[in-house]
Amino acid sequence: MKFFVDTADIAQIKEVVSWGICDGVTTNPSLIAKTGKPLAKVVEEICAVVQGPISVEVTALDFEGMMTEARKLAAIKDNIVVKIPLTKAGIQATKACSDAGIATNVTLCFSAAQALIAAKAGASYISPFIGRLDDCGNEGMQIIEDITAIYRNYDFNTEVLVASVRHPIHVVESARLGADVCTVPFDVLDKLFSHPLTDIGLAKFMKDWEKVPK
Repeated sequence: MKFFVDTADIAQIKEVVSWGICDGVTTNPSLIAKTGKPLAKVVEEICAVVQGPISVEVTALDFEGMMTEARKLAAIKDNIVVKIPLTKAGIQATKACSDAGIATNVTLCFSAAQALIAAKAGASYISPFIGRLDDCGNEGMQIIEDITAIYRNYDFNTEVLVASVRHPIHVVESARLGADVCTVPFDVLDKLFSHPLTDIGLAKFMKDWEKVPK
């Protein structure tokens, strides 16, 4: 399973890249806004340090507007993936992008039916939002199980990109269910390294090492 970091903070991205586990980046208008920088500047900074897919979202809600933005974003660099909302206009734009050779990440997916539509339209990635489903009293991971099963049935090329990840268990379950990608906030990625027994074991090793004659 690939790890994307879900942030527009260039310092966080550089740190994850330094760990050697960053396969790509996902952003959205909310994350871009947090940087206080223009979109073009943020994308330029990310492209300078990440070679893998970089998802950047359109803000238009109509088909023509989405396509205008999609063409501009795709022209920035070959690894840009155009993020498109799962609406009728968005699916129409996804199909048009697919036909034009523009990679897409269909976002704000909350059902297996929506994921099926996105795959039919030729989406490069589908982003089910599991954390938000959990917030509404649904079992977010169930949608991942359903989508991966459906995609296997029909050999779709669309990759399942698990989004709205809230904690390490979401990451582990995504891998167990065979998701292609998990896009993870910086703080959750950081938690993947941690286990109390690792800390205890390291402390013991270092204490014993002090007893070794120098």
